[in-house]
Parts: sequence; C-alpha cells; structure tokens
Amino acid sequence: MRMARLTQLFWVLVVVLAGLQVFGQQEAPVSRPGPPASSLPDLKPDANGALSQEQMQRLFRVVADKDMENDKRLRDYTYIERDEEHKLDGKGQVKSREEKTYEVMELYGEQVQRLTEKDDKPLSSKDAAKEEEKVQKIIDKRRNESEDARRKREQKEEKEREDGRKFVLEVADAYNFRLVGTESLGGREAWVIDAEPRPGYEPRMKEAKFLPKFRGRVWIDKDDTQLAKLDVECIDTVSLGWFLARVHKGSRIVVEQTRVNDEVWLPKHVAVKIDVRLALLKNFNVDEDETYREYKKFRATAKIVSIEDVKEKQAK
Repeated sequence: MRMARLTQLFWVLVVVLAGLQVFGQQEAPVSRPGPPASSLPDLKPDANGALSQEQMQRLFRVVADKDMENDKRLRDYTYIERDEEHKLDGKGQVKSREEKTYEVMELYGEQVQRLTEKDDKPLSSKDAAKEEEKVQKIIDKRRNESEDARRKREQKEEKEREDGRKFVLEVADAYNFRLVGTESLGGREAWVIDAEPRPGYEPRMKEAKFLPKFRGRVWIDKDDTQLAKLDVECIDTVSLGWFLARVHKGSRIVVEQTRVNDEVWLPKHVAVKIDVRLALLKNFNVDEDETYREYKKFRATAKIVSIEDVKEKQAK
C-alpha cells in the first residue's frame, strides 16, 4: 500500500477508504471560522486532570498545521519503504503473503516508488531494468513539462492540502476528546488522548459522514506538539456508495512517527488490518505492515536528466 500522506489525525483511515470510493464527485469542503492554529493552547488541566473540549480542538488544529508542514518536508527526503501483506481466509488465518521493498523519492513534485526487492530478494536484472525505465519515463515527462502545466499541477496539489486541513476542523468537531495521561515513546514524553464520536454530531462535509464510525487514540509529543502515534478503529460497518463497498467493524490502522534530523516528524511504522467487501463479489481480509527507514535528505530539481543522476545525487 502506497501512502504518501500518513501523518494525519483521525482522517488517516480515509486514505484507506479513498481507494474504495467510486461514487462520483465530492462536495466542496465547507470552511468555517475557528481559533487560530498558530498559537499553542494553554494545556493546563483542571483539578480533575481534564482538558476542555476547546483546548483539545485547538491542540488538534495546531498538530494538523504541523502535520501539513511535515508533508511538505517529506519531499526533501528519499527513504526505504518495506510492505508486508498477509491475505487472510475466513477464519483469520494467513493464506498468502507478499513482501515488497521500495526506494521512494520525489521527482519534480511527484512521489515515485522504485521496486528494489520482492520477498526480501533483489529483483532480477530484467525486472530491475523495467523499474529503471519506469522512473526514467517520469523524469522525461516532468523535464519536458510546460510552465503552465507545472503551475496547474502545483495549484491542484496545494488545494488538496488545504482541503485536508479543512477536514481537520470537521474532525475536531466530530469527537469528544479525553486526556488519558502521558506516556514515553522513543524516550520522549507524549500526551495520550482518546477520541469517541460525539453524540448528535452533524457533518458539514460529505466525507465527514464516516467519522462517527471510528474511534481512536493519539499520542502527541509534548515538546514538539507533533503526532507521535495514532490508533484508529472502525466501530461500525461503513458503506460506500450503493452497496459498492463495505468496510467492516474491527478494521484498524496504527501509525507511528519518528523525529528525523531534528526538523521533521516522518512515518516509521504503519500497521493496517482491513476487512472489506467489494460489491457483491468477495471479501478482502488483509493485514498489512509497512516500515520506513533510511531517510536521506535529497531534492530533485530540473537539472536531473536521468535515473543515473538521481542515484549519483543520493550517494552524495
């Protein structure tokens, strides 16, 4: 599973759902006023150790803004992604497994995966050549892209990021948040916060109608106010379209992030358990485990003309 934007809050499972949505154009997100996200809220709890709903909403907006910045900075890095997929039978037993390892890079504003291993073994020379050819085609396409096409593409990407941020406002309104306490993650102290669907919540955005079907827990780094860990569970069946797909209760995603180069928080580990029925055909019961490592700073520019140049720059 390729997930270019893992580091989002409770809407991260929408990334999984998005691959299943086939029911036409979505309505435009509704923007509404809220507390400025630029200032960190006063997080002093009351006498009972609780934080107010307003404090929690403001905190999540701050984290969301930082998350968007992380997404931009991810483009400055290459890294290794290893995906391990287990397909399960009706009893939950593994019936097949597959491992794939990718080198991930950003080329001319597009994230590109280059497959390097299957089942933890290097690709054959033939398959490796195909991967090189695939990457080279992307480089050639972007190198010859007109200024107008590039500008339109970047504007579209920026709009998608802004739409994602607006969705955070919806998330902040959809849940009741409770401060559980603090916990050490990777030697750093984090707030632990539970979120349960808010009774009577009325979504303003079309996508937000799914939110009452999920609950979760987040860990937020106290020093950096960054999302350190996320655990989201589907608590009721989610139907997409007219019986086109159903995500079953118990589907779950866990995301862990790590601090890189003392400047950005990036994915470290993602575990997904999803039970989906597509139309009236068959169930897809899958466990997926993804790990991310070897983050290296790198920036592809218009000077790159071949995959060999990419490799040379990465080696420096």
